Amino acid sequence: MAQTSHVITSARRKLDEPHRVTLPLVGTVTMPPPDRLAFYAVLGLLGVMEIVEWPIVLLVGAGHFLAHQRRYPALIGVGEAAEAA
Repeated sequence: MAQTSHVITSARRKLDEPHRVTLPLVGTVTMPPPDRLAFYAVLGLLGVMEIVEWPIVLLVGAGHFLAHQRRYPALIGVGEAAEAA
């Protein structure tokens, strides 16, 4: 049982690692984890389909981004408030 827990923890840690992609003319870009990319994609799709208005899409997307910041802990509260709005 302990080994299964270790494997799950290791897999979660790997998902949280930053993914880097090298783009021509831009250089190396850090991509968010796959679950956040899916969130942003669905949020963008809701905006494109006009189910949610663009200012709301941008506010929720920015709030989600700020709520998951690890470098700037002071911005987490701001992001959570924007995400809840």
